[in-house]
Amino acid sequence: MTVRDTVRVHGPDAARYLQGQISQDVDSLAPGDTAWSLILEPNGKVASWFRIHRLDATDFLLDTDAGHADGLVARLERFKLRTDAAIEFVDTAIPVPVVWPGADDPSDEEQRIRAGMPRLGAELTGDTIPGEGGQRLIDVSVSFTKGCYTGQELVARIDSRGGNVPRPVRVLVAQAPLEVGAVVAADGEDVGRVTSAAGLVALAPLMRKVEIGDTVSIGGVPAIVSAPAES
Repeated sequence: MTVRDTVRVHGPDAARYLQGQISQDVDSLAPGDTAWSLILEPNGKVASWFRIHRLDATDFLLDTDAGHADGLVARLERFKLRTDAAIEFVDTAIPVPVVWPGADDPSDEEQRIRAGMPRLGAELTGDTIPGEGGQRLIDVSVSFTKGCYTGQELVARIDSRGGNVPRPVRVLVAQAPLEVGAVVAADGEDVGRVTSAAGLVALAPLMRKVEIGDTVSIGGVPAIVSAPAES
């Protein structure tokens, strides 16, 4: 089972506030629904990535990668002016397992990596723009039909340009075990560093000129830039 931290947001203004802050369409969620979402900084960079679960009209659970709830809470609290909603840490887990395309068990590190599923503090940092997390992250986390929310301009711009982002996260399959922090090189040039690794597979944000199917070197180990695993 994937270990995650949970935050509760509740109160008369909770739904309205979340709708104006996160990338998911809160108004479309019925009680019992769970969906992925991003919350962004005003400049459009990723503040947190999480799941939102609607309990009822005014009560929500948000869960995120273990150890990263503080950042989510801090970002939610920052713009909560004249808003009747409480934000608090809770021990209650969202009653829905984590699922991700291409991974039968996203808590298995190798499956997570092969599926191109990013993680906070690794592939997703305060310098990451949403499109760099991969098309799957955008597909499951972003509504392009909801109203305005903080940071959405960059997301809309990336969508209109077909996802041509500076450093997309790539899946790497190597001929020998890989380690986090190893330099990825292509044609003799450093193009990124490994952010997650499990055996022969890794994830790394790479310069956009490195495409799926290319051969790279990771600390001297040959590797292929691969498409994320399919379901």
